[in-house]
Amino acid sequence: MFRSFFFAGFECATGFNARGDWIDQVSATHHDKHADADYGRLKDVGIFAAREAVRWPVVDRRGKYDFSSLEPFLEASRKYGIDVIWDLFHYGYPEDLDIFSDEFVRRFTDYCYEAAKHLCPFSETCYFTPVNEPSFFSWAAGDVARFAPHCRGRASELKVQLIRAAIQGINAIWSVAPHARIVNADPLCRVVPPADKPELAPAAEIYNDRAVYECWDMLCGRVLPELGGSRKHLDIVGVNYYWTNQWELGRDEVALDESDPRLVPLRTLIAQVSRRYGGDLLITETSHVSEKRAGWIEYVAHEAEALLDDDIPLGGVCLYPILGMPEWHEPERWTAMGLWDIVHNQQTLSREICSPMYEALRFAQRLEERHLQLRAARLHPQH
Repeated sequence: MFRSFFFAGFECATGFNARGDWIDQVSATHHDKHADADYGRLKDVGIFAAREAVRWPVVDRRGKYDFSSLEPFLEASRKYGIDVIWDLFHYGYPEDLDIFSDEFVRRFTDYCYEAAKHLCPFSETCYFTPVNEPSFFSWAAGDVARFAPHCRGRASELKVQLIRAAIQGINAIWSVAPHARIVNADPLCRVVPPADKPELAPAAEIYNDRAVYECWDMLCGRVLPELGGSRKHLDIVGVNYYWTNQWELGRDEVALDESDPRLVPLRTLIAQVSRRYGGDLLITETSHVSEKRAGWIEYVAHEAEALLDDDIPLGGVCLYPILGMPEWHEPERWTAMGLWDIVHNQQTLSREICSPMYEALRFAQRLEERHLQLRAARLHPQH
């Protein structure tokens, strides 16, 4: 789909965290100050696409738009030949809006229109993620009060509202750029019944067969067709997958151990998505922490190769985040999770490459390049 199979994601969450404190991960990592150098590093390691943010609360001041904060990223992406998928809503939204109101949908639609009008003249093909991780955000903001609006018991209501906004936002984008591609990124999760509670097996099956797909199903019109979704609106299915995405039902946020025989391979989970929806796929987020990073890249690369062998239309894998980052709810604590660690100097945050992860990436890039060449030869044999 892009010039490189592996691409990068710059962590771009905004919003009010569980403490009620404002976070802005682009600013916190100094990505806004280091945009040119950050994109130059991508080119140096053979990465030619990135997930980047339009930070809605930053550009939208009561319906008045100032897109000047995007200029460093636009300039750097053009300079280094990096394609960009623009996240339009990554948890944070303008403070003057009630997220459950009709006005929220109206403002979001207008914002999507203005963002597309500003961004699409700069690239041949525009890529947008209107609402990032609506399933996760609905739970985090609507059930466990970790992000604004800090609600409990309203996750289902919030999920429908987010998909309503996403569909209308997509329509607004297409009114500006009819050929824009939409990347709908959501977590791909799976649960198993606890060994001591086999009676939860039916509930786990419902989660795995229905709940995990609910946002994508609404976007494509399978569920709540009155929202206006269609397969065209779903477009590119973006799968976010981490080592934490499989767990025991009722024991949230305690991931299955990597040796647990109940773990299902990533290739199996993505093949299920492909069978359900067809069309293009991306792994839009994946990574591990600290010393686990290199092994995770190797695992994901082999899973991707298996999917391509089976002619699953996987267009790429996003290493997300590409930079180390502060924790959302404990911003004083930084996590080593990217290809580049953040080094805290007195005046700036410098980048230091994680050598084991880089070596694993180089191996994975060679693997995928060889595989894609063999696949192309198989599909288009010379006569």
